[in-house]
Amino acid sequence: MALLEVEHLSHSFGEKVLYKDSSFELYKGEHMGIVGQNGAGKSTLIKILLGEILPDKGSVKWQNGVTIGKLDQYAIVDEEQTIFDYLRTAFKDLYKIEEDLNKLYEEMAINYNENILKKVSRYQELLEERNFYAIDSTVHKVASGLGITALGLDTSLKNLSGGQRAKVILAKLLLQNPEVLVLDEPTNFLDKEHVEWLSEYLTSFKGAFIIVSHDFDFLEKVTTCICDIEFNKIKKYKGSYSSFLKQKELLREDYIRQYNSQQKEIKKLEDYIAKNKVRASTAQMAKSREKKLEKMEKIEKPSFTSKPHFRFSCVPSTAQVILEVKDLEVGYYYPLLPKMKFDVRNEEKLVITGFNGIGKSTLLKTLIGEIQPISGSFKFSETIKSIGYYEQDLKWENPEDIPLNIISREFPKLTQKQVRKHLADCGIKKEHVMQPIATLSGGEQAKVKLCKIILRPCNLLILDEPTNHLDADTKEELQKALTEFNGTVILVSHEASFYKDLATRVVNIKDLCVKKIN
Repeated sequence: MALLEVEHLSHSFGEKVLYKDSSFELYKGEHMGIVGQNGAGKSTLIKILLGEILPDKGSVKWQNGVTIGKLDQYAIVDEEQTIFDYLRTAFKDLYKIEEDLNKLYEEMAINYNENILKKVSRYQELLEERNFYAIDSTVHKVASGLGITALGLDTSLKNLSGGQRAKVILAKLLLQNPEVLVLDEPTNFLDKEHVEWLSEYLTSFKGAFIIVSHDFDFLEKVTTCICDIEFNKIKKYKGSYSSFLKQKELLREDYIRQYNSQQKEIKKLEDYIAKNKVRASTAQMAKSREKKLEKMEKIEKPSFTSKPHFRFSCVPSTAQVILEVKDLEVGYYYPLLPKMKFDVRNEEKLVITGFNGIGKSTLLKTLIGEIQPISGSFKFSETIKSIGYYEQDLKWENPEDIPLNIISREFPKLTQKQVRKHLADCGIKKEHVMQPIATLSGGEQAKVKLCKIILRPCNLLILDEPTNHLDADTKEELQKALTEFNGTVILVSHEASFYKDLATRVVNIKDLCVKKIN
């Protein structure tokens, strides 16, 4: 019997159809990845499966009594709690049993009888079965695996960054050990070492899980089946991610043949109708073909035929050194790292790596002037007139704003037609140009942000995890654009497969410090 049955699912967002009459199942022990291009409806599908959105048609049936754990990076938490105390709440049912057990011991001291003894025995067995007396070591093991112990387990949740908080919430979910895990982009805030740990954890996870991810190396390691969203259908493939790609390529070729064949038939019908509907002798036949055309179930245009295209405009710089950093300390209330000293040379493509929460994003925000340095200094060359900055968080002044207005306001000299073209070049479909930005997928929002950077010529690009929400085609195009960019790039990324061919220098942030840290 399936843990989850999805039958005849159909759902649209505005005029955009996401899925039509799609069905699939999740069985016990299956490790499912959900993939698709940006805007295909991956996160929406997760919300439908969890009952947060009602589908237009179809049904979602979970097996009675199955425990489901979802990754909610924005969950409401007690901000005053320490990380350790918060993680221990994953076992609150066991602590309640311990509390009841202690009350039984007190009762036994006053009124000893066989019934109480049986209850005590049952509770003790339950606690031992669930490994209650090893909770603290279990918490430390998961916290260490995800890089949380480096933050200090006695740190209050209120002092965590968004990425750090997301890791702590993920750790609690893993500690709860539900029968089914539902994870939407769990690796976005994890470093390479912690992604590796999570891969091993999930590979040996005895329950089932459903994961949305754009990290295809990660999916290859952890999944046993793939659900692909394309052409308004959700199709399930058995096997690894690489096996899915091979199967899909064959189906794509067949789909393109069917689409091209139908387009020829449509053109033939349209031409006949246009030529014959005004002539009395052939009007009836033209009308018959019109009805045939109306009833025809149109095959969706293959979305993979139009990749996004990025090209960063470069303002030449004659300086040898673009940036000098001397004894710089970064942080909000206290330094996150020892003092840093380093230079960035002209046309260098510097990649900065290191554990999440160590201070990479804080360094970039300091360099662009968003936050003040605690001490020390940094100086850009006078030839740096414009910096293109990509912030990893998807934040907008007005979530109801639409992409067309966001770009038009930033570049008022552009006509609406020009703005639409630039957005289209960046992979924003025409139906999304007039849609509130907050309702777009993470990948589509990222493309709007990239469009803003591309339209302003600059000497220096400072990019903080730009690939977090991007699909494979978009990552490939961004990688190509950064490689071709003649200016200087400072890139923070955890995705080695993305930066390894474009970087001229890769450094761990701790190696930029004057006093080396372990």
